[in-house]
Amino acid sequence: MSSVRIFISSVQKELAEERKAIGDFLRGNALMRRFFDPFLFEEVPAKDRRADALYLDEVAACDVYLGLFGNEYGYEDAEGVSPTEREFDLATERHTPRLIFVKGVDDTARDPKMRALIRRAGGEVIRRRFGSTEELVANVYAALVEYLEEKELIRTGPFDGAACPKATLADLDDEATAAFIRTARRARAFPLAAEASPEELLTHLNLLNDGRPTHAAILLFGKEPQRFLISSEVKCAHFHGTTVAKPIPSYQVYKGTVFEAVDQAVDFVLAKINLSVGTRAESMQAPVAYEIPPEVVREAIVNAVAHRDYTSKGSVQVMLFADRLEIWNPGTLPASLTLEKLRQPHGSVPANPLLAEPLYLAKYIERMGTGIGDMIRRCVEVGLPEPEFSLSDGFVATIRRKAGAATSQPESRPESRPESRPESLEQRVLVMLRLEAKSKAAISAGLGQKEISGQLNKVIRLLLDQQFIEHTIPEKPNSRLQKYRITEAGTSWLGSLGIGKTKP
Repeated sequence: MSSVRIFISSVQKELAEERKAIGDFLRGNALMRRFFDPFLFEEVPAKDRRADALYLDEVAACDVYLGLFGNEYGYEDAEGVSPTEREFDLATERHTPRLIFVKGVDDTARDPKMRALIRRAGGEVIRRRFGSTEELVANVYAALVEYLEEKELIRTGPFDGAACPKATLADLDDEATAAFIRTARRARAFPLAAEASPEELLTHLNLLNDGRPTHAAILLFGKEPQRFLISSEVKCAHFHGTTVAKPIPSYQVYKGTVFEAVDQAVDFVLAKINLSVGTRAESMQAPVAYEIPPEVVREAIVNAVAHRDYTSKGSVQVMLFADRLEIWNPGTLPASLTLEKLRQPHGSVPANPLLAEPLYLAKYIERMGTGIGDMIRRCVEVGLPEPEFSLSDGFVATIRRKAGAATSQPESRPESRPESRPESLEQRVLVMLRLEAKSKAAISAGLGQKEISGQLNKVIRLLLDQQFIEHTIPEKPNSRLQKYRITEAGTSWLGSLGIGKTKP
């Protein structure tokens, strides 16, 4: 089958990064590169031809016109018309399928002629707005999948964009969608209203296929995702030695949404690696330090969940050994990346863009394409070797522990001692509150989380119900000044487990 020629509009410097990101994605994604051949004006070698004639010839020859509209109108010819408007007009005259993407929601700063072009385009074709490069790539991906389906070039969509068989909107968790909107509004200025319905959310995120939830929608917001996608669980194991051997001291299988699975898998690892609490000499809160930075653990697990091949029957595996942490997923690298390039600055080519975008909006992914570099930097900063990456029957990320980390017991002293190993998130929260009352945000930060997770909210509700903790302002439970402190019952429970006892 011949490639579909796609013309990526706009030669303005303002949108150079976005054009390059789309080009890299179309050439790196397995599905996109199979069908699409992108044209970017920057990649054309110098020729003895007028630039305007060249790009108009390309528009005439293309099968799909992809228009990017920003604030600038751009260079104007003798008739006062920019190249972007000429391109759009020619695509319109030739009845070429047009996909229009407008950067930003505020039109007040735009050139008046660009505002006029956006209004005219909106009256003729469906246009989408985007705030970030990641959001643009996800929207382009969804639009091109729809194009391929309409042309019957594919009969079923790629995994994350395909309708989940037998799933309906009733299979979505309303509380999960509402919590996501609150988080995304706070974290990324998500434009959807707090009271938006699950259907409105899925429509905005391109997670509906003919009115039915996609696989990505079920993974992100389903009541029971594993009912439809059995292998989407995350398996975690802790071994005292350096090889896989029975009996396994600790083994857990985490189910639920991708957000819940990530949170629980991260908690599993952090509960079993060395944790030390320093002094309060420099601040009111005693600093908490893990032998592996929590951000590194989280990034490795999020990457495994976000980029895995969900058509595989294998599940993500998180294995903690005496000398290393290994995270395996049934996936591979896109064609545009190698293991060597992975360690260098590189563009993001997500295997599941519609799944990755909500993870970005909820700040599970800080900035797509920079995660590996951040992992390397954070490991080096704390004296750990750089993470290792390999491909075998899947993709493996390996983070080395310091020699003797699994058995080291530094000398203890008041307020600067290693804690006994808390085995659950409930125990770790109580250990922190034993030192002092903390707000929910401070607890989250102490756990190495960038945002208050849904799992932490559940744990705090559970500890309140068990009367292991209590509010510091009980008459105003929702006060912004609210903190939590451990009760005698909570202290006794920790003591019964042999956790958190101060050594002489």
